[in-house]
Amino acid sequence: MTTDAPAGQRSRLKKGITPALLFLFILGDVLGAGVYALVGVLAEEAGGMMWVPLLLAMVMALLTASSYAELVTKYPKAGGAAVFARRAFGRPLISFLVGFSMLAAGVTSAAGLAIAFSGDYLATFVDIPTALAAPVFLALLALLNARGIKESVRSNVVMTVIEVSGLVLVIVLGAVAVGAGQGDAGRLTELPDGVGLGAAALGGALIAFYSFVGFEVSANVAEEVHDVNRVYPRALFGALAVAGAVYVLIAVVAALVIDPQDLAGSTSPLLDVVGATGIGLPDWAFSAIALVAVANGALLTMIMSSRMAYGMADEGLLPHPLTKVLPNRRTPWLAIVLTTLLAVALTLVGDLAMLAETVVLLLLFVFLSTNVAVLVLRKDRVEHAHYRTPVVLPVLAVVSCVVLLAQQSLEVWAYGLGMLLLGVVLHLFTRRTSHARVMRAEHAEERAAALRSR
Repeated sequence: MTTDAPAGQRSRLKKGITPALLFLFILGDVLGAGVYALVGVLAEEAGGMMWVPLLLAMVMALLTASSYAELVTKYPKAGGAAVFARRAFGRPLISFLVGFSMLAAGVTSAAGLAIAFSGDYLATFVDIPTALAAPVFLALLALLNARGIKESVRSNVVMTVIEVSGLVLVIVLGAVAVGAGQGDAGRLTELPDGVGLGAAALGGALIAFYSFVGFEVSANVAEEVHDVNRVYPRALFGALAVAGAVYVLIAVVAALVIDPQDLAGSTSPLLDVVGATGIGLPDWAFSAIALVAVANGALLTMIMSSRMAYGMADEGLLPHPLTKVLPNRRTPWLAIVLTTLLAVALTLVGDLAMLAETVVLLLLFVFLSTNVAVLVLRKDRVEHAHYRTPVVLPVLAVVSCVVLLAQQSLEVWAYGLGMLLLGVVLHLFTRRTSHARVMRAEHAEERAAALRSR
């Protein structure tokens, strides 16, 4: 069950990702910017019991992760949910919609993080309207993205260390404050007025789930992992468990040291928590950490989105001009420009909570496809041993996806389906223009052949 693939299935890529590197890669994708922005929204949904939806969201993420663990180890060269869908369902349109859902989710996530960046964390330094700050922020990220992947990745390493340090700092300062006699344990079981536990747990899980997405990206590096059958499931489940533990500790500390009613709706929730400890850390110091964390999350999603748009265009799934690159930098400039413009437009029409829920909606389509695919592909046998998840887990994962989809508002459905409709239109336009180009080329060849025969 945990052996390598047969020697005949050699990869052209170097297997340079060790167990520790894979664990940190997944943890870095999951742990980060979302919690800096969404604790205030969770406090509004679930009060002091915001740790409950975080636990529920972690369990739901682990269920879907079990499907990824089987498919990635079964098809270590597959490259992600879109290819799993193509293997399972054999319909190009479904595969395209899965891939475009991930692209749209990335752009939407970056828009939400741009709004978070432009809130009270930024106001610690300078007070600029969100309608101005968010587009400028996204434009600066686009310039860094266009400068080159090497520069972007180097920036990401530094920013990841800073953002994780910020979360640890919140937990430590909160623990010190509680140890000194500050805090009210009774808040951990408080709910907002008129809200039941079930509604708080499910409504909050819809928001909390946003903080756990990102693990699915690791499917794209499976071919470069040494002993992927053994290493990948451990790294995946371990990273999600660590991220969940950190998030729950953040939620518990927040509820202990500050009244959830004061935290509800805050655009700088962790800054409020640090301030409530009374330890005296300057606001500017933690705000700087939070801004770096949010910027890092937005940069990663914009890199992913622009490269995915480029890759889908290169495969003939989106308009070919998206493959245009800068002559010297060799970065996909038109894909970067268009994904940035779309993110800017979303910042002007949506708020943080709505955009986070739209990201979850789009990724739930992806996860639903993957969880069904793992069941459909059970009949497909491969020669090497691989991780096998108990059948009940994908079934429960499908149920969890349907439950979360049922919690979405009509407004979120409108945004999500509107973006998918945009993708379908672009896809059909691409197919039509590609077919027209092929027909013109064939006609030109026929005319040339006729001229030569005279």
